[in-house]
Amino acid sequence: MLHLARRAARFLLIACALAVAACSGAEEPAEPRTSFNIGWSIYAGWMPWPYAQQTGIVKKWADKYGLEINFVQVNDYVESVNQYTAGKLDGVTVANMDALTIPAAGGKDTSAIILGDYSNGNDAVLLKGASNVAAIKGREVYLVELSVSHYLLARALEENGMKLTDVKTVNTSDADIASAFTSPQIDAAVAWNPQVTTMKGVPGTTAVFSSADIPGEILDLLVVDTATLKANPDLGKALAGIWYETMSIMAKQDDEGAAARAAMAKLAGTTPEAFEGQLATTFLYTDPKAAVTAMASPDLVTTMTRVRDFSFAQGLFGQGARSADAVGMSFPGGKTLGDENNVTLRFDPTFMQLAADGKL
Repeated sequence: MLHLARRAARFLLIACALAVAACSGAEEPAEPRTSFNIGWSIYAGWMPWPYAQQTGIVKKWADKYGLEINFVQVNDYVESVNQYTAGKLDGVTVANMDALTIPAAGGKDTSAIILGDYSNGNDAVLLKGASNVAAIKGREVYLVELSVSHYLLARALEENGMKLTDVKTVNTSDADIASAFTSPQIDAAVAWNPQVTTMKGVPGTTAVFSSADIPGEILDLLVVDTATLKANPDLGKALAGIWYETMSIMAKQDDEGAAARAAMAKLAGTTPEAFEGQLATTFLYTDPKAAVTAMASPDLVTTMTRVRDFSFAQGLFGQGARSADAVGMSFPGGKTLGDENNVTLRFDPTFMQLAADGKL
């Protein structure tokens, strides 16, 4: 996963978002318009978007609804989410935890309209000289603090009867963690691909826990500003059309599918072989019916309860948050988690359902 923030940077982003929300008051109603910008950053599960733009699929669906949709690459993942939170982008590719702790916690009403995938081994806890999680107790664990890596560590410890207090975390940037792990003095780390693949090559290293052990918890989404979506529902229709047409191509086990995945690999700056390896540990929701079912499942509420409890415990809702209920979330079927009067993260399957029903 591409969760690039360091601890200080992340707190700064949240503080800025909260300050903007406090000073701006109620959001101005969005107006109908025809031009939109969607941010993305490099990650295997998000490469279908730039591929769709490159091949004309974006234009096809935008034209159908009389729109202009531009997918904007932002090299730094957290910066892309920050730009969305500040209103510079109408939507962005983002992980579930970051959607909650950056825009939603900052007061920006956000709708998750495409459930793209979940990490199914892309994120891992790595130990040297050990083959199980129990051996991590008392070690210094290198990771990007307050990221999904931190969440994965907490879940690994929880599943094995331990707590975060049983280890000491050492904040390490994603750019440095793979090289740092080659040091004999560092024997525990948590990272995401492609760093995980590199780090597993260090002699004596074992992935003792991964996102495959908690399937469906580390989710990758496309989110859109709720007010913008309400004023421009055709945007949601076009985005769903773009996604599922692209999915239908890349999922093919033939020359066309292989060519599409190779083109995505090139856009990601990697080889087709490496990209296929990353896709192997990414569970893509290629079928809209499956995505709708996953979003409507009680398991999503359970996952987001874990995510929000972890986020609140780590101070990611800001100093003014008095409980994990401070940020409200809504789910299909009228289910609400947290403050019903402050719902700022909405899991909305409307447009995926239209795709499933063939009504786009």
